[in-house]
Amino acid sequence: MASRRSVSHRLAADAGLLVVAAAFMLPLAWVLLSSVDPNANLRVKLPDGVTLSNFDAVLTPEITFTPLLNSLLLCGGGTLLTVVCSALAAYPLSRFRSRLNRPFLLTILFATSLPITAIMVPVYALFVQVNLIDTMQGTIFFFAASQLPFAIWLMKNFMDGVPKELEEAAWTDGASPMQSLIRIVLPLMGPGVAVVTVFSFVMMWGNFFVPFMLLLTPDQMPASVSINEFFGNRGMVVYGQLAAFSVIYSTPVLVLYVGAGSYTPLPLPTHPRV
Repeated sequence: MASRRSVSHRLAADAGLLVVAAAFMLPLAWVLLSSVDPNANLRVKLPDGVTLSNFDAVLTPEITFTPLLNSLLLCGGGTLLTVVCSALAAYPLSRFRSRLNRPFLLTILFATSLPITAIMVPVYALFVQVNLIDTMQGTIFFFAASQLPFAIWLMKNFMDGVPKELEEAAWTDGASPMQSLIRIVLPLMGPGVAVVTVFSFVMMWGNFFVPFMLLLTPDQMPASVSINEFFGNRGMVVYGQLAAFSVIYSTPVLVLYVGAGSYTPLPLPTHPRV
C-alpha cells in the first residue's frame, strides 16, 4: 500500500514537472519554429516550409547590428564595473570583522528589493541635472549601480569560502591586501565571479525600462528596446522576423552561459607566493 502511494506521488510530481517544462518549452519552440517559417503566426506549428528570409530581413545595421552593438557596450561595461566594484566591496566585508558589517549587509539586502520603476523618476531628474541623460556612460553607471547590491551579497558569500590562511601566507611573503585579493582570492573563487558576471549581464541584457528612460537618441538604443519596433501601431506584427530577431538577440546570453559553464577553477596552491 505504501509503495503504491509513493508511486502515485512520484507520478504526480513527474506530471507537475512536465507541465512546468511545457510552459517553458512552448514559447521557445514557437521562437525556433517561427524563425524559419515564411507564414509564421501566433500558433506553435511546424513550418509550412523552411526559409531563411526572416533572418535576411533582420540582419541589417538598423535593425540588428547597431542595437546589438549598443547592448554589448552597455551590458559589457556595466557588468565589468559591477564585478570590479562588488569584489572590492565584498573583500573587507568577508575578511575584516566590524560591528557595521551586519547593518551594511542588511542595507544591501533591502536595496535589492527596491523596484527600479520606483526610483526611475528621481534618477531621470538627477541625470538631467548632471548632464548624463542620453549618454551611454550614464546608462552604464546606472546599470552597475542597480546590480551592485545583489552582486556584493553574492560575491561576499563566495569569498567566505576561500581559506584566509592562504592570504596570511601571502601576507607573510610581503603581499598587500590588494595583491592577495587579485592573485589569491579572485582566482580561487573563479566560479563565484562567473556567477556574478552571468547574473549581472543577463539582468542588464533583458532590461527594457532603464535604457528606454535614460536614452533618447535612436542610434543609441540597445536591442532590448529596438525589439519594440516589430510591434506595429495597428497590431500588425511580422512574427517570422520577430522570432528571427529573438534568436539572434538570445545568442550572446547563450554563449556567455556556455563559456561560464565550461570554466574550470584553479587548484588550491599549497603555499601561494606573490
